[in-house]
Amino acid sequence: MRPVIGLCSALERAQWGVWDQQAVLLPSNYIEAIQAAGGRAILLPPDPAAVEDPQSVLGLIDGLLLAGGADIDPSHYGQQPEPGLEATVPERDAFEIALTAEALESGLPVLGICRGLQIINVARGGTLRQDISDDAGKTFHRAVLGSFEGADHPVELADGTLAARAVGATQSLTKSHHHQSVDLVGKGLTISGRSPEDGSCEALELVGADFALGVQWHAEATAEDAVIPSFVAAARRWRDRSQSQSD
Repeated sequence: MRPVIGLCSALERAQWGVWDQQAVLLPSNYIEAIQAAGGRAILLPPDPAAVEDPQSVLGLIDGLLLAGGADIDPSHYGQQPEPGLEATVPERDAFEIALTAEALESGLPVLGICRGLQIINVARGGTLRQDISDDAGKTFHRAVLGSFEGADHPVELADGTLAARAVGATQSLTKSHHHQSVDLVGKGLTISGRSPEDGSCEALELVGADFALGVQWHAEATAEDAVIPSFVAAARRWRDRSQSQSD
């Protein structure tokens, strides 16, 4: 049996065919990457009931993937909106933070991509810089709006960390598309990867966890990126341990 990966989904206005309405969606390359790595992907839409009972969702999956998307409302990390903050989706924020906090506590494998890294940090009490686009020399983090054109840049990963093991190297060329970044690091987390160009956080992990990792880059956008296969392998280990304990 393939491990079941729950992918938190965006809630956005979308158009398809003759329709133009609110939709639960996710770019298909996330799904394709999970399937290519041997996982079964299921979408997790924002669910108010699960905010109060996250285990009702987490009990159905072997790994939680937090995808990219809208800005996180700064009220979740004790700040007021600042100039440069973009649209937020309160239902998605509440759902993902609740699931992430519970998943990290329980040891369920967690992978955060772009916004997902920031969700991990906020779920552990960390804060964000709400907009870095005006910082000198930081335009490479989101070179072209809505595209990965010109998005390739290097990251450096600390030797011996989960991030380095997941990537399979201490240096990698990645694709980014973000304008927010980690500021204060959340409880129990450590920065395990940085941009050599400006020192900003590129990888964040929960110390001592089997697999609880956030990467600021879009691992799903590069077929050769080993992060998602490493995550699916961890979800398979979780499933196998869970099955052996129930036998």
